[in-house]
Amino acid sequence: MSPKSKPVFDTRNLQAHPWHGVSVGDDAPEVITAYIEIVPTDAVKYELDKASGLMRLDRPQRFSSQCPTLYGFIPQTYCDALVAKRAAERTGLDVEGDHDPLDICVLTEKVIHSGNLLVRAVPVGGFRMVDGNEADDKIIAVLENDLVYGELAHIAQCPRALIDRLKHYFLTYKQLPNEGKRKVEIAEVYDRAEAHEVIRRSQKDYERLYGTPRAPVKATVKGKAAAKARRRAGR
Repeated sequence: MSPKSKPVFDTRNLQAHPWHGVSVGDDAPEVITAYIEIVPTDAVKYELDKASGLMRLDRPQRFSSQCPTLYGFIPQTYCDALVAKRAAERTGLDVEGDHDPLDICVLTEKVIHSGNLLVRAVPVGGFRMVDGNEADDKIIAVLENDLVYGELAHIAQCPRALIDRLKHYFLTYKQLPNEGKRKVEIAEVYDRAEAHEVIRRSQKDYERLYGTPRAPVKATVKGKAAAKARRRAGR
């Protein structure tokens, strides 16, 4: 290949960005697609690099606190003014959005060994978490068709011990012994209907910032043939 030439490739074959390039699903908010970043056995915290769409190491888990469920976010959502307004209405606190995708915890009886994957999940409730002055909601969901948790429809049906462990994790996982106490609270535990409302608001916040999500491009037989011809021409 000459120094001035450049490789020709079909962008339709590139991996979709987990936040912007993956649909939340046609059945949202009743059933949604979730991108899982970490699993209960992770000894380090992984997080999506928003610019590249790749997973990056955020930080080691310095202490024994580990998330007891699958944990990630809902694609094509964003927590900004509308999510913050709902939190303020429900809690009376002066908060703003945390400017991140909407977080989600997914309950399953299966052992999943690593993150960086998509799952279909059914929201059953959530935590109205406030971190400093930011609304940091956590949607609680069950893995679709899970043999143990799949029939649960409301957060009140979830095992109390597991919900308590989730609360403890979110209230303590950023706290270091040599630092002052962080201002973090779970101001409300809400039901499925409110989880749907938060998801809808986060979708609207996303659309206000990034525009209406475009449908994924589907490669056709004709398109594949054209891409193959372009690759041959670029050799």
